[in-house]
Amino acid sequence: MARVAVTGGSGKLGRAAVRDLVEHGWDVVNLDRAPSPDNLAPFLSIDLTDYGQVVGALTGVDDRYDRIDAVVHLAAIPAPGLQANSAIFRNNILSTYNVFAAAKVAGIDNIVWASSETVLGLPFETPPPYLPVDEEYAPRPESTYSLVKTLEETMVGELCRWNPRLKATGLRFSNVMYVEDYAAFPAFESDPTLRDWNLWSYIDARDGALAIRLGLEREGTGKEVFVIASPDTVMSTPTPELVKAHYPDLELKRPVEGHETLLSIDKARRLLGYDPRHTWRDHV
Repeated sequence: MARVAVTGGSGKLGRAAVRDLVEHGWDVVNLDRAPSPDNLAPFLSIDLTDYGQVVGALTGVDDRYDRIDAVVHLAAIPAPGLQANSAIFRNNILSTYNVFAAAKVAGIDNIVWASSETVLGLPFETPPPYLPVDEEYAPRPESTYSLVKTLEETMVGELCRWNPRLKATGLRFSNVMYVEDYAAFPAFESDPTLRDWNLWSYIDARDGALAIRLGLEREGTGKEVFVIASPDTVMSTPTPELVKAHYPDLELKRPVEGHETLLSIDKARRLLGYDPRHTWRDHV
């Protein structure tokens, strides 16, 4: 059985990822500051900004485990504005560097890490170059949190150049939602500007977990990044009407239909086999 360490396995997306990986036969270790209430995997308390702790966690811990085969790195201060900018920068960039550097020491060549939809230019006070947005244009960070995610993507590309065996899959997750969050969605209809900051997108945590597992299973080496969103928007208004009302001057790279997301998941569908199955419309 392959063993995977999930950093941030007690967090919102982390809990869904741990559950999905356990259900699909992975031996999971949760590396986080606090244990998960789900208690689905062995837990190790860790400060990811301490390189020695990360090396120790990825190379084996006494009689608990003697190896790690892959890493899913989700741990971070998860959004702008939660701490001072310098604290977000230090914690997030150092944690990611430590995970990748320690993985090299441990001989781990399979890493999935959480990038963010924010590298696309959120909150889109400056409109994107076109719709649907995708991985083809250069990142446009508009916050310290997003700047770190952009720097991580650049850093990982260089680490892959240094180590041709490394497979690193970056997932630009949209706003993570649980089923219980969906009760709030109908209220967005009265004021679409409440959610235009990310083009009315979201990601069901279960589909986010699916993308993580597919990233671990991806063939090949090197860095690839993927936008990961649910297939639809948070709105009842059809997507073409939202575009016409709020972004009438933007180029459409291709037609959009129905309630289709404006965060393009075409690349993830094509290269990962990502097929999101969950929508808020089944729960409200």
